Amino acid sequence: MRKSVILLFLCGSFSFCTAQKQEDSIFIKKIFDQTLTQGKAYDQLRVLCKQIGNRLSGSAAIYKAEDWGFKALENYKSDKVFYQECMVPRWVRGAKESGTYKFISNKGETLTTADGTVNILSLGNSIGTNGAPLKADLIEVKNYTDLEAKKDQVKGKIVFYNYPFDQTFIRTFNGYGDAVKYRGSGASMAAKYGAVAAIVRSVSTAPDNHPHTGSLRYNDSFPKIPAVAIGVQDADNVAQLLKNGKIIFTLKNEAQMLPDTIGRNVIGEIKGTEFPNQIITIGGHLDSWDIGEGAHDDGAGCVQSMEIIQIFKSLGYQPKHTIRVVLFVNEENGLRGGTKYAELAEQLKEEHIAALESDAGGFSPRAFGGTMNTVQFAKFKSWESLFAPYGIQEFNSGGGGADIGPLAAKFKTPVIGLSPDSQRYFDLHHAKTDVFEAVNKRELHLGAAAMAALVYLIDKYGL
Repeated sequence: MRKSVILLFLCGSFSFCTAQKQEDSIFIKKIFDQTLTQGKAYDQLRVLCKQIGNRLSGSAAIYKAEDWGFKALENYKSDKVFYQECMVPRWVRGAKESGTYKFISNKGETLTTADGTVNILSLGNSIGTNGAPLKADLIEVKNYTDLEAKKDQVKGKIVFYNYPFDQTFIRTFNGYGDAVKYRGSGASMAAKYGAVAAIVRSVSTAPDNHPHTGSLRYNDSFPKIPAVAIGVQDADNVAQLLKNGKIIFTLKNEAQMLPDTIGRNVIGEIKGTEFPNQIITIGGHLDSWDIGEGAHDDGAGCVQSMEIIQIFKSLGYQPKHTIRVVLFVNEENGLRGGTKYAELAEQLKEEHIAALESDAGGFSPRAFGGTMNTVQFAKFKSWESLFAPYGIQEFNSGGGGADIGPLAAKFKTPVIGLSPDSQRYFDLHHAKTDVFEAVNKRELHLGAAAMAALVYLIDKYGL
């Protein structure tokens, strides 16, 4: 008798789960249909990229972008739109950057290869040469182990970090993580041994010669020295020349840090009908580097996040929890916006039940990655099959985003990151080629729909 009751209960539970899954599948299809036919994200991205352009923190353009985001969230009929102010660093590249060299062969013959110039791009937060030429011998190092071995040869020279992006990583973010340390701390590591400047091979998968910038972090224990990136073709050429002689490199740039200024997170929300004090945060970062247009990094994430409000309003979906879209400021060279958001959440005693970020480009969505406890992950993973019809095959353990990381650190909020196809992302990342034309409308909208579908499930079932 007891076995029969258990069997009936299990059958009933299975039928309920099947019915719920069918209901969710139907609504998720409505989300995708709505976004693919009526989505606004691509048009919004065009305005952001073509009418405003690149948006470095502290620049005039970022303030225009903040106002654009505020107005767009109002037009999407958000229940509430507001700013959060914070202080942000103000780094400026300056007008002139140049790199030239003279090659001296092992035979003592002075030669010039091509026109003796290298296309350089100052790393974010780097100091400059004050517009005056800085001339020194170039010394190549393969990695930090090689730097340590050559430390007695470094004083007074320019260190050239020639560490290629490891193309064997299929998940290219792993390759980025492997190589980016030379951009991040290479200048200080070289300065430790008396180097006068650092040149870093761009962290890029592309075979082109566009330098890729990105943030560095100085170690205050060592002198601050100028640091620049060069393209992969120039890096290969310089490395080949160094096999046959030496290079005297002349570097000139005007990069500098100015006093901090005010930046603003832009926030729009739909108030929850049952649990208005419980918040689901979705976002991307509004700032970009001062080259290109910041289309994939991270204009795409911003317009995808905003689209969720548009989708829910168009479908008449009224969430139980408060859905909050945040366009974070200053992710690229300070993370001040994400940090301030978490600080204010703590001060206001807000309850954040989940956070989702898109900051990996506007390519076709392939997966979600979540950082949460095992019980929460089991529920998260149970939704995986609902996304398979849309090309999203994996719900992985581990993921999130830089701007929502402080929420996880302060509150142990479950954090999730959208993982698009990554094969082309580091061709464009932090380079002048990251422009609107590099974004595909359908792929962008698929990502927005996937995010909206996941938010719907979190809102309905919780984590």
